[in-house]
Amino acid sequence: MDEALPSARLQAVRSAIARAARLAGREAGDVTLIAGSKTHPAEDIVPLLEAGQRAFGENRVQEAEAKWPALKQAYPDVELHLIGQLQSNKAAEAVALFDCIHSVDRPSLVAALGRAMEALDRRPRCFVQVNIGGEPQKGGCPVPELPVLLEQCREAGLPVAGLMCIPPADVEPAPYFALLAKLGRRHGVSALSMGMSADYEAAVTIGATHIRVGTALFGERF
Repeated sequence: MDEALPSARLQAVRSAIARAARLAGREAGDVTLIAGSKTHPAEDIVPLLEAGQRAFGENRVQEAEAKWPALKQAYPDVELHLIGQLQSNKAAEAVALFDCIHSVDRPSLVAALGRAMEALDRRPRCFVQVNIGGEPQKGGCPVPELPVLLEQCREAGLPVAGLMCIPPADVEPAPYFALLAKLGRRHGVSALSMGMSADYEAAVTIGATHIRVGTALFGERF
């Protein structure tokens, strides 16, 4: 990979975030850009690290365990986010490695994470994933069950930062982002993890505090 290319892509995404934030009367600094580094090897990640990017997202615990301990040793201020689905039997490994978990979506996972956090004395911030489009094939808590799951998170000692969603594909995402923002206000959580490469600018204008961008930073995966 051309080392000039990742820094240019990073600057382009940051500029787009700043434009979208201005449109919404927000500060660009209120938006955390998470570089989605799933499937990308360490040599693709280092140029972004060298360009100053410090928040990265991985989809799988096992993949993150293979490449991030060494990277975090070299760049100790990196913040690592788990942005993919998490199996309950991987809860302890996730708590040990990640600084933030975006896919808390069911009572069994809440219980497993609570036990792991207690045992490891480490409490990564958590987002409750909402199945915002009611899609049966997708992870996430159904909207009507959100109040109960949030209460279960608090009872288990999970530090709930906010809500996360992935809107249905191939439809206008803005109404789904607006619904997540409304749910966040209703339940008193301020952080919103929403928006990816194709729609992060819309997400920023609607209130996203965390956006998960892969392709726009790393290019297409082959």
